[in-house]
Amino acid sequence: MRVTFVHADGKGRTEAQANPGDVLLDVAQAHLMPLEGTCEGQMACSTCHVIVARDDFDRLPPASEEEEDMLDLAAGARRTSRLSCQIVLTEDLDGLTVHIPAESRNMQGPR
Repeated sequence: MRVTFVHADGKGRTEAQANPGDVLLDVAQAHLMPLEGTCEGQMACSTCHVIVARDDFDRLPPASEEEEDMLDLAAGARRTSRLSCQIVLTEDLDGLTVHIPAESRNMQGPR
């Protein structure tokens, strides 16, 4: 299945191949997207915040209350914001497009 990451500058794109069951954060990091994921998916931070394309947002399961609380802390959050650590890819999400927020910071440095 395919996932498209739109770079923070809005110009570049990275097409990624993924498998059902993959976590979006892991796919993003494997393709060198600047998403930190400091809490390793425990919903204790918002460093893996992404903005889901409007056309794709309704294909996702609803965010939990805990995820919504963390998104309230995310810089530049929008109506279609989600934590990439909480998106488990399924066949129904093939072709998903997400935008890397301009406010994202990668404090892990180069890999």
